[in-house]
Amino acid sequence: MKKRKIPTIIGIITLVFSLATAVIFVQYKQLFRLGAVGSSTPKDVRVSNISKDSFSISWLTDTATLGYVAYGETQNNFNQNQKEKVSTPGYTHLAKISNLKSQTTYYFKINSGGKDYDNNRIPWQGLTTNEVDTPLKSILVSGNVITASGNPSQNSLVYISFGGKLLSTLTSQNGTWVIPISAEIDGVDTLLEISVLAGLGEITSAQIYPQSAKPVPTMILGQTYDFKSLPPSQESDIPQATIGIPEESSPSSGFNIPENIASPSAKTVTLSNIEESETITNTKPEFLGKGPSGTKLQITVESDPVTGQAVISKSGDWNWEIPRDLSPGEHKITISWKDAAGITRTLTKNFIVQAAEGPAFVSTPSATPTQSATPTATPKLTATPTSTASAFPVPDSGSLTPTIFLSIMGIGLIAFSFLLWRKAEI
Repeated sequence: MKKRKIPTIIGIITLVFSLATAVIFVQYKQLFRLGAVGSSTPKDVRVSNISKDSFSISWLTDTATLGYVAYGETQNNFNQNQKEKVSTPGYTHLAKISNLKSQTTYYFKINSGGKDYDNNRIPWQGLTTNEVDTPLKSILVSGNVITASGNPSQNSLVYISFGGKLLSTLTSQNGTWVIPISAEIDGVDTLLEISVLAGLGEITSAQIYPQSAKPVPTMILGQTYDFKSLPPSQESDIPQATIGIPEESSPSSGFNIPENIASPSAKTVTLSNIEESETITNTKPEFLGKGPSGTKLQITVESDPVTGQAVISKSGDWNWEIPRDLSPGEHKITISWKDAAGITRTLTKNFIVQAAEGPAFVSTPSATPTQSATPTATPKLTATPTSTASAFPVPDSGSLTPTIFLSIMGIGLIAFSFLLWRKAEI
């Protein structure tokens, strides 16, 4: 009777299985590359607005996402979180980290689109300044950014750099921005470098001296400007858009706006008892501020939509108590009024409501989940004695040379496929 050659058949099966595995890995690599298009990976991460107890973190993404910053005082403990200033998905991102220790290094990661990112497996870091801050005169630099079609450039990142300092903010829904500068600057010798990033590669930049930057002439995305020769307090020939108070800006006390921005009357409305991103424990807060006597205010509180009105008294004070309790969480108050020139102005601040009996508000970290394999029982085989006699012929072992050769080829294909897969992962 003819004897069968089993080992050679096993080698062929191993080779076929290896080829199939290689095809699967290559296809996975291609799918991984396709999935990487439009990544939520943070780009151009910058630390700005550094002070003794806070700093801001900004970044860009290729897709419209939401994110937050996880930070701590050690490289392995990110026990605190801070959300972005804007609550809608976008390509530009800015988060302010407050209540920090002076002259302390903080380490942070960025969660973008639900996934944690760091700087090539090393956390980013920011260092606060010294505890002693010398009081300095503050000036407000402002401007307006529009697209090539003339529309406001909303939520664009604005950077001002000078003397080794970097300041930042986001443009409002009207494309306007305001950055307070508290530093020893010389109006003649200190050159301000302004750059605006709108996401998806849209940028604009300018150079200007501080005495001419109140306001900066309107900037159009895609253009580069040289305003160094612009006289003080004189605007350029570029068409100007109305400059208003931005909804999202670096915090300044009371949002006081200088004369040439607010209105011909040099008076504006302020909200004095709520700071930007402040946490309050009163679910039914009262809002207080100052402004021109007789001005009528239209007030809206989100995300629990509540509207109301207030009139500024003869003494220049106003107050408004929200008529019902606010739910715990993030809210935004918007105050609108018309100035002496009849131009509608707006003031917006974000705040957080936390119930008095609850713990202080801390965002819940959402680290990248890890999966662990569930152990499964492996059946234990027990050998059963069998008779040496058999009705079937005993197969011959055959030749081992082709079997070994085919097996080596199969193992090589599996190893090569695994390397391709690892490269795609990295």
